[in-house]
Amino acid sequence: MQTLLNILAGVALLVWGTHIVSSGVLRVFGGNLRKVLADSVSNRFRAFLAGLGVTALVQSSSATALIAGSFVSQKLMGLTPALAIMLGADVGSSLMVQLFSFDLSWLAPLAIALGVILHLSKKATRVGQIGRVAIGVGLIIVALQMIMHAARPVTATAGVKVIFGSFMGDPMLDMLFGAFVAVLAWSSLAVVLLVAALAASGVIGVEVGLFLVLGANLGSGILALLANLGSSPAGRRVALGNLFFRLIGCALTVPLLGTIEGALTQFDPDPQRLVVNFHAAFNVLLAATLIGFTGPVARLAQWLMPDRAQKDMGAQPRFLDPGVLETPALATANAAREALRIGDIIETMLAGVLTVIRTNDGRRAREIKRMDDDVDHLYTSIKLYMTKLSREALDEREGRRWADIISLTINLEHVGDIIEHIIDDLEQKKISHGRSFSEAGMKEIEDLHGRLMWSLRLGLNVFLNGDLKSAQMLLGQKVVFRDLERTYADTHLNRLAWQTAESIETSSLHLDIINDFKRINSHICSIAYPILEEAGVLTPSRLREEPVNGAKAAPDAGNGAAPRNA
Repeated sequence: MQTLLNILAGVALLVWGTHIVSSGVLRVFGGNLRKVLADSVSNRFRAFLAGLGVTALVQSSSATALIAGSFVSQKLMGLTPALAIMLGADVGSSLMVQLFSFDLSWLAPLAIALGVILHLSKKATRVGQIGRVAIGVGLIIVALQMIMHAARPVTATAGVKVIFGSFMGDPMLDMLFGAFVAVLAWSSLAVVLLVAALAASGVIGVEVGLFLVLGANLGSGILALLANLGSSPAGRRVALGNLFFRLIGCALTVPLLGTIEGALTQFDPDPQRLVVNFHAAFNVLLAATLIGFTGPVARLAQWLMPDRAQKDMGAQPRFLDPGVLETPALATANAAREALRIGDIIETMLAGVLTVIRTNDGRRAREIKRMDDDVDHLYTSIKLYMTKLSREALDEREGRRWADIISLTINLEHVGDIIEHIIDDLEQKKISHGRSFSEAGMKEIEDLHGRLMWSLRLGLNVFLNGDLKSAQMLLGQKVVFRDLERTYADTHLNRLAWQTAESIETSSLHLDIINDFKRINSHICSIAYPILEEAGVLTPSRLREEPVNGAKAAPDAGNGAAPRNA
């Protein structure tokens, strides 16, 4: 039992190590790697080399598939070069299997020790993330040694031989099992390394190992498809085409497996080397054979997975690319662009409010309320997207930006709700009765509305550029707006005293609107707080520290004293 647990622990450590390396490389070099892929669309051979190089660094063809799929979804790349990238990605993955199959036991302690020092001393920096990658490399090597060591005592066990012997002579079962384990472990690289280790220990025969490697390659295609499930049909076609390549390769290889095994045995008869050499040969030969057929496979994928019919589903996220979640700088930039889209919708809604107030346009009122649904949908999408970002992966600057984006979207969502509330009041108290505001009351509303539009545009500019002077101007508008709201409320009450008919009919609505405008302005001014706080220009409280006009300061709430009655 202990031996089995040790093997399972080794497998888990192997999967975890590959994940650490993949995510770490993407966090450090993700932007550059995406640029390499984006610039490789000129021809399929250049795309193949780009996919090979990127995957050799990332150690995950699924991650490469996610990036390529996102490019195709955004129409930054055609399907044909994306499929060539995937052929290169599989070759790149096989090269990393070759590297880790050598005896690197000397490297593991050095990589882990150096990685821990770098990561803990400079965790939030680029150097710290490189240290994290070094830790992952060391864990992969330790995991392979752990599996080899744990497997040795069970190689002669009759029960184990019976279990693995059941796979002998059934290629389909072997391949399905290999694919299942690859999907379960979420890493074909880890599975191939595991199979090589088991073959070297004698737990499985070489023939079984080769069929399991074919299954792991099938699992790699399935993993890419699963990774792109949330993408558009255009993005999923990349993974579907890659799966076709895997299926074609397996179908062509199975009848020739004996011949291939014999040729590889002549090259190196060691079981471990034979397994990893077969994995590399399979992917290299597959790429050489099928790279000329990326066009037909792309058309087949297009036919099997056509674009969905476009329906009026309101505003949909445009920039929330799941392929960059492992690259925090790009992910936060995408979320910021999507948040600014919410700002544009809010600006349109706010401009429409004045139109409805002036004209009692019921159709425009309904359109504004529908736009609030768009705001809610984009807000939810951004929130879910940001929660997928690991906070531990963010450096200090990225962490602040993460918080700023969340704060902005929350405030804009609240503004949308307030605007919807204003429209509901207008429909119930004004439009349905055909009422209108007095000339003076309308001028007050127009003045506040104009200031509100100016504040919104300034607030979005502050969020985008982080300018301290603009943030100070924005916060200054909060005081101005508060004073104007009080002034206009007083003048409205004076008009009531003079028995102005329009003022009497729309009294509560007028006061509610200017109060709602003040609330909206407060949410907009909140955009300035993070910038002002970081610059150290905010006071802890608006209350004066010294008593005014000889009044005694209130006692400390924590000392148990009660305030005196006036």
